[in-house]
Amino acid sequence: MQPLQQQNAGYDRAITVFSPDGRLFQVEYAREAVKRGTTSLGLKSKDGVVLIVDKRTVSRLVEAKSIEKIFQIDNHIGVATSGLVADARALVERARIESQINKITYNEPILVGGLAKKICDMKQMYTQNGGVRPFGSALIIGGVNGGDAKLFETDPSGALIEYKATAIGSGVQAAMDVFEERYEDDLSLEDAINLGLDALYEATEGKTTSQSVEIAVIEIDTQTYKKLSGDEVSKYVEALLERNAEEEEEEYDDEEDVEENSDSEEELDENDSEESSEE
Repeated sequence: MQPLQQQNAGYDRAITVFSPDGRLFQVEYAREAVKRGTTSLGLKSKDGVVLIVDKRTVSRLVEAKSIEKIFQIDNHIGVATSGLVADARALVERARIESQINKITYNEPILVGGLAKKICDMKQMYTQNGGVRPFGSALIIGGVNGGDAKLFETDPSGALIEYKATAIGSGVQAAMDVFEERYEDDLSLEDAINLGLDALYEATEGKTTSQSVEIAVIEIDTQTYKKLSGDEVSKYVEALLERNAEEEEEEYDDEEDVEENSDSEEELDENDSEESSEE
């Protein structure tokens, strides 16, 4: 029997050929590229959609403002990305073109779900044609239509899923655990931002700073995309760090109380033993 790696060698290189067990390896590799990216997340609130990304730099010499992970597509739609940045830019540019084509053709803004499907159709085509490769980027597409907030996730295969809250990138599991435990449908926009930052804090293992975070919101009332300024982001991140510092202090105090109680119980046991011996 040949090793599995040798058996799958041909299917590993050919994007249009399924392996005997029904896998497209190049698509799986593209998904791995997304998992290696920084964490991005989105969540819906009763007031709109929140997009938050971690854009940590690998060197202090890099200008943080030159790194973009959140993009405006139209007045009412924004996108958060993770994975290969160049691939994400190509998809964002295509999304902007599709949005403008819809506006020119039908004289109305494109639906968030309609745009997400068009991007996924494009992604899917890049999984079945020779001479191309899958996009190594996942997108969270958020926006508002009328009085409804919409949030979609697309992956390199072209799969499309609508979410209330979702995350992509290296910290996806930690972020989703926070959402599963604490997300509620009636969150205000500010509560959604705070919850998203809590999820990002867990996903980055506490390495969240005001310089590494980018936040955008699309409100239902105004139907307008807005990226928060550095000062606004700093306010939310500082509040996040204060909350976590207080929680850690409370946990430390609780541990000290438990240790003191244990010591007291041990002393009582020793005294009881001594009294019994004297009798």
